[in-house]
Amino acid sequence: MNFIEELKWRGMIHDIMPGTEELLSKEVTTGYIGFDPTADSLHIGHMVQVMLLVHFQRSGHVPVALIGGATGMIGDPSGKSEERNLLDEATLLKNQEGIKKQLSKFLDFQSDKKNRAIMVNNYDWMKEYSFLGFIRDIGKHITVNYMMSKDSVKKRLGSDEKEGMSFTEFSYQLVQGTDFLYLYNELGCRLQMGGSDQWGNIVTGTELIRRKTGGEAFALTCPLITKADGSKFGKTESGNVWLDPEKTSPYHFYQFWLNVSDEDASKYIKIFTLLGREEIENLIAEHNKMPHERLLQKRLAEEVTMMVHSRSELDAVIEASQILFGKGTTESLRKMSENTFLSVFEGVPSFDIKKEMLADGITFTSLCAEQSQVFASKGELRRMVQGGGVSINKTKVEDPDQPVIADLLLNKKYLLIQKGKKNFYLLRFV
Repeated sequence: MNFIEELKWRGMIHDIMPGTEELLSKEVTTGYIGFDPTADSLHIGHMVQVMLLVHFQRSGHVPVALIGGATGMIGDPSGKSEERNLLDEATLLKNQEGIKKQLSKFLDFQSDKKNRAIMVNNYDWMKEYSFLGFIRDIGKHITVNYMMSKDSVKKRLGSDEKEGMSFTEFSYQLVQGTDFLYLYNELGCRLQMGGSDQWGNIVTGTELIRRKTGGEAFALTCPLITKADGSKFGKTESGNVWLDPEKTSPYHFYQFWLNVSDEDASKYIKIFTLLGREEIENLIAEHNKMPHERLLQKRLAEEVTMMVHSRSELDAVIEASQILFGKGTTESLRKMSENTFLSVFEGVPSFDIKKEMLADGITFTSLCAEQSQVFASKGELRRMVQGGGVSINKTKVEDPDQPVIADLLLNKKYLLIQKGKKNFYLLRFV
């Protein structure tokens, strides 16, 4: 597979340094991308960079994932309007472990192949530097004029002193350049990749390598992903869409991709899946014939959820999605994890009931019309039960006075009551 050709048709190249394509077609190349450990999980904003490394490895090259244990202590000014909070070592270590675990789902770190992925942490070499050593070995090779010409610096220096740029952040490009120099010397790494906002930092590294060693290194960036309406990709009302299932449930993760616009779906399916060109073009053509079927969104959601989580998690969220459209069963509810169950029914009216009441054999009528406000009155409840419009855990209620017992609880805690086709209520037993 030709790495550059693959990225081109997928729309994943923003800037590329002359000579990069020639290098990659000529020899197996080691290339890296840095991930700052500002949280213990990556989010979907990082996935473009992850996919770059995936394609890089699939093309036969050696991917290096750099965890920024040192740079995470500084904060990258690129694309930011204010300085990032600094993290302590314990937090950074926890975050690094979380990111490493996630990257292992995408990249082959374990096999005996010559191009197996490598993971490094820049704290391992940056911690050895004294301040005097750093400004002598690195600082003297890059001029202030060169550093100030970078867009990331210009934007911040234009603001007033209070909102300006600290020396710490100003030095960031030198620290990132040092990473590239170290990997060039130790691993023969000749390519750095990243988002388009990283171009200035990356070329500082290529310049440092040239001035320090006389060697040649290369740079490639991908576009920053936005939505068709111009808003920020990967953000929802509740915040980032994380890869960690504890931060963003697989159900919500799946729903994010399912709900993207047609225009975004045709772009995202090229960037965030490994489907081939012909298959994607056929999918887009089919989708355009029947846009109301949302074929693109469904396939996109399936592919990305399966890649980030698992086949079994994908099956579980698809089954969970059916429940809201009347296709679910009592059995499918019982199989659902508490996390997925609460994700599906997030926002539905809920009531807390004392668990002791179940021991007393409380009736369905008392539970829903006296102990909660699922029904306004017993009369309303009885009429709806007679009309066949009430269910408990997706099983139709035949007798309004049936006893409700602990064995009915989902995840030993919940009852799902449904009135009519679309009205759900959650009873939580505490």
